[in-house]
Amino acid sequence: MEILKRGFYNRDTLVVAKDLLGCKLCRRIDGKVYEGIIVETEAYTQKDPACHAFRGKTPRAVTLFKQPGIAYVYFIYGMYNCFNVVTEPEETAGAVLIRALEPVNVENTNGPGKLCRAMNITRELNEVDLTSKNSDIWLEACKKYDESEIIITTRIGIKQAKDYLWRFYVKNNEFVSKK
Repeated sequence: MEILKRGFYNRDTLVVAKDLLGCKLCRRIDGKVYEGIIVETEAYTQKDPACHAFRGKTPRAVTLFKQPGIAYVYFIYGMYNCFNVVTEPEETAGAVLIRALEPVNVENTNGPGKLCRAMNITRELNEVDLTSKNSDIWLEACKKYDESEIIITTRIGIKQAKDYLWRFYVKNNEFVSKK
């Protein structure tokens, strides 16, 4: 398969969030590659009160303003890492949270914290270039879902902007975190 190029990420965050469904997340650990198909995403932009970049270029949010196609990994609730891909042109903050994977050769990936544990995605991967063949984490084009197979709904686990229809998932997929 082909690694997604920077131009894929250098687009509107909501478009990227939807287009990531069916792409393969790959993680190399000690020479072995672990894979899962993305089946659930959520979009976040700097104009969104639920986004880390809503208050500007804070130390936590600075990665979101960098070049598209890099990883944004953050720690939440004192116990989970969350993996995002940075979108939009540089200096315009945006990211897509990868919420769930359909496992290929990895297990227990039906939630952002679970998939990070299963694929050993830690904050050490923050700002890693996802478009590089030399990276230990990348995304590949895999399969495309038809519009009728995609559910668009509200995001999960946030306090602000709960009504935004910025969550995308594959209809009837057993690996989605919550239906």
